[in-house]
Amino acid sequence: MKIAASLRRRPDSAKPRPAAGATAPGPVGPPAAPLATPASPRRLAALDGLRFLAALMVVLYHYAGYAGGIGSGAWNGKSTAVLFPTVAGIAAYGWLGVELFFLISGFVICMSSWGRTLGDFFRSRVVRLYPAYWAAVLMTAVVLRLWPTVRGAPRPGDVLTNLTMLHEALGVRHVDGVYWTLWAELRFYLLFALVVGFGRGVTYRRTVLFCVTWTVAAVAVTSTGDELLESVVQPRFAPFFIGGVALYLVRRFGPDPLLWGIVGMSWLLALHSTAAEIPRQVDANHPHLSATICMGVVTAFHAVMIALALGLLDRITWSWLTALGALTYPLYLLHENIGWTLIHCLDRPGRSAFVVLGAVTLGMIVAAWLLHRVIERPLARILNRALVRGIARMRESAPEPRRA
Repeated sequence: MKIAASLRRRPDSAKPRPAAGATAPGPVGPPAAPLATPASPRRLAALDGLRFLAALMVVLYHYAGYAGGIGSGAWNGKSTAVLFPTVAGIAAYGWLGVELFFLISGFVICMSSWGRTLGDFFRSRVVRLYPAYWAAVLMTAVVLRLWPTVRGAPRPGDVLTNLTMLHEALGVRHVDGVYWTLWAELRFYLLFALVVGFGRGVTYRRTVLFCVTWTVAAVAVTSTGDELLESVVQPRFAPFFIGGVALYLVRRFGPDPLLWGIVGMSWLLALHSTAAEIPRQVDANHPHLSATICMGVVTAFHAVMIALALGLLDRITWSWLTALGALTYPLYLLHENIGWTLIHCLDRPGRSAFVVLGAVTLGMIVAAWLLHRVIERPLARILNRALVRGIARMRESAPEPRRA
């Protein structure tokens, strides 16, 4: 009864709560005649800073806290626990940066899809994901082909299949191990597209029902043992995506008991998911992970995102955070195999491991900036124009065939 009452109090025609420092929100439903390129919400500097923090956590995890880097020979067989006695223990928790990415993703996808049609949602996701990804796949493949010291060179057919971003579903090896998270993101987008493409698009009521339904499905599917259902519902990561979506509703419409209930349930399930992942991380990477610290970090992520949803971080408007946020995706895509190869090349007897770690980390940030400025932005503009034209043709009731 309380859920139904809360949904009745938030009719889809209700005006969203204005937020300090945020773009004035548009109508809840899409306009009667949607534009080909609807305006995007203004970037939140604090959110960009969190995205870069998540990427940096993963980078340091792979360079200084990940035993797989030792096995691959990045540090020429030397233990990161010996090379970085203090840093390695901290960096070992960097895998939690992925959980922060998924929490942010739920928030951002809900925010960026509001007032958009399904075609616009599809276009925005393709333009956001593929240009930098295509470049990163090809750059990583070339580096591994020329210097197969850390990882073996991928087969040409595997490289081409990786370009689809659907390779994991086909059982094809990743050109770079970090790509597994993109498949998780794509499955989230597919589920959320059901909200965007149904009826009048994204609404408060429909999004709340989506969160509740996905939560129930994620819990229920764990007992079925059905791999296909688990692949679609993603019980491991669903709480983070759902929590992010609900937090955007808090930001857009203001808090209420229903939304806090969804956020709280997602946080508790996220803690359970994180605790269940720790044994695998211990076996693969670091023998001294603390469950208390892991759950404390995940709780801190939720606390910061709650502060952002309530507008408490809107005074943070530093432009350099926005610049760093733009580098997050290229940095994440490039850093693992290329970074390990650089570490292997630079690590020499008598040379400080801290100098190598700092130089490679800085070098990958510079490489990410170059990829963003030279390849990602120009290619994204070209791809966006092409998709706008293509989607416009699909919306025509009877497009004219091209004359021979």
